Amino acid sequence: MKTIALIVLNVSLLGLCIFLFSRRRLLTYHYNRQLWLTWLSVAIITLMDEFTSPFFAIAEAYRFIGSGTLVFVALTSLLIRFISTRYTEIAEILEKHNIIGGGVYSFSYFVLGPVVSFIAVASIMVGYIITACISAVSAIGNALPFMDLNQSQDLRLFLALGIIWFIAGLNIVGIKANARFTFGIFILAAFVMLNLVVSGVVDFDRLGSWPRLKLAFSSAVNDLGTGSWLTIYGNFVTHISFCILAYSGIESVIQTAGLVRSWQDIRKAYWFLALTVGMITPLVCALVLTAPLDASQHELDLITHYATLLNGVPFGILVAIMAAFTLGMAVNTAFVASSELIERVAQRYGLAWIIATNRSDSLYRVHIMNAAFFSAIILIARGQQAILAEMFAVGLVASFCINLGALLIYRYRKGTEEIEYHTSRFGTLVLWIILVSCFGFLVVAKMRGTILWAGVSLLVLTIGLLVSRRHAPEIKEGFKGDITADMIAYLIESRARTIHLFFRHGREPKYGMDERAPGLKRLEPGISEWNSVYITFFSPRTGAPPKASRNHFRFSLSKHTFFQEMVYLLRLIETEFPDRHVVVHLGWSTSSWLDRLAMGVMFLNLERLPRMFPGFGFIIRYLTQVPMPSARFNLTKTAGKKKGTKPGTTEPSSTSPDP
Repeated sequence: MKTIALIVLNVSLLGLCIFLFSRRRLLTYHYNRQLWLTWLSVAIITLMDEFTSPFFAIAEAYRFIGSGTLVFVALTSLLIRFISTRYTEIAEILEKHNIIGGGVYSFSYFVLGPVVSFIAVASIMVGYIITACISAVSAIGNALPFMDLNQSQDLRLFLALGIIWFIAGLNIVGIKANARFTFGIFILAAFVMLNLVVSGVVDFDRLGSWPRLKLAFSSAVNDLGTGSWLTIYGNFVTHISFCILAYSGIESVIQTAGLVRSWQDIRKAYWFLALTVGMITPLVCALVLTAPLDASQHELDLITHYATLLNGVPFGILVAIMAAFTLGMAVNTAFVASSELIERVAQRYGLAWIIATNRSDSLYRVHIMNAAFFSAIILIARGQQAILAEMFAVGLVASFCINLGALLIYRYRKGTEEIEYHTSRFGTLVLWIILVSCFGFLVVAKMRGTILWAGVSLLVLTIGLLVSRRHAPEIKEGFKGDITADMIAYLIESRARTIHLFFRHGREPKYGMDERAPGLKRLEPGISEWNSVYITFFSPRTGAPPKASRNHFRFSLSKHTFFQEMVYLLRLIETEFPDRHVVVHLGWSTSSWLDRLAMGVMFLNLERLPRMFPGFGFIIRYLTQVPMPSARFNLTKTAGKKKGTKPGTTEPSSTSPDP
């Protein structure tokens, strides 16, 4: 029975591989003279990172949870799927704002500013550091049992360091794992892992796994079904925290968003991961933990020992070789991803000396620095997988919390009007609460991981703040705006009795601002270019918007909120023009009731303005934009004698109603 099943599986996989390799544009393609990666290529790169996690994460979770681990690994897979939908949303937001590369670091910088972005960099870097370290240690741990050298701790440590520096050397000389080579490794790994899964499913009854499966479910139900709601939630959070390492690396997809044409490719890649590693990992966990073996005695070689139990020592050796290759690819991924992250930060702050390249166009200084740092962590942990796993979990969950927190803040400010793909804000809030709870637990329970994360965060934050004071790009963007003296001088020249102020925010229309664009001809009586100004407040992180007309003034938001800057500007107008009538024009929200509810704080502040400035007039209304004069001229020529409009002119007749 098993032989027939394996033959059918391998023949089917071979046919699928032949079909895939015959397809054009499978992994890369050219468009507009630029090379792009396909969604499959991006997904495979990340899958190779996530694919290695079960080789160490299942044993680590079992140490704390026990037999119920298989249930909570499946629940964690579902949680990660929901998180990936939020990462897809972040990818579209970055694309809408023309932010290429940097992934979640760029998003945290865009939303929360440089201080929090440095903490995000530290959290992501901790993830990359421990990915490299734990992958190297796990690669040796899975291979040494078949070489009868597993008792030599010093040898294991030496070989793990050798993997780190070997991969660093490959990157320094310019040899990187491209998409096609990674895809080849993935094909080999898929063959081996699917043979393992099918063998385990066929032998499930022979190994007597059904009673252990029932016991595992009973243990999980007991953890989540007894005690108060607070106790149940606490058990859920702690168990999810122990299992989340099995799905590390999902942020790698959005990190490569600059290599694909559209955020739609990121969405497809996350779906591919959900349907592959998101299903295979819980299945492998269930098969291994219900097998007749002592998981606590095989912390380093749990899956390879299970493979030996299924199909003998040769198959166990094959799985060990596959594990060593894939874990080595994870080390390489950590080198490449961390160097790209450091390069992005260095480019933003003008630190060219860090990202200097050699003849092979390699960031050799970054790779040497990373290898030294990785080696130091391995030596500090003495190559012990349990200590490295503790360090890994804290940084991973911290990056999740920062990313989802930034998304919540962004959606609170912007709503859903500018993006096509958006998820439930309530669901995002629930996910964020769960992740913050997991982070709080890990900070207390995994003290060594907390110390590493806090130390790296403090180091990166200190260096980052020192650098950003002189080299921050938002400093230059702030100077591209206007100054209030220019606006005052413009209004003084007009000498109009009534002044009209139209408030806008950034590059996009925003709630509480007038939706009409500056520079268009007005049809409203009494409003002209000389007695009206358009005021735009912009964030230096997003850049100064272009000046649309001579009466358009752009002011930078630095340390104050939009409402505070508005009050300051109105106070200045009140002081400079005490003998003139000022009319302030604000916009009307036309989005969903949920978006209007989210912007309620801003409207509450705006309602305070009439009491603060009793001499001003305030108008909040919605008006459609008037077409450009040239377009309106063409319309009237074709319309002829349309009612209410004089033929051949762009002005309304004297009998037409006010717009």
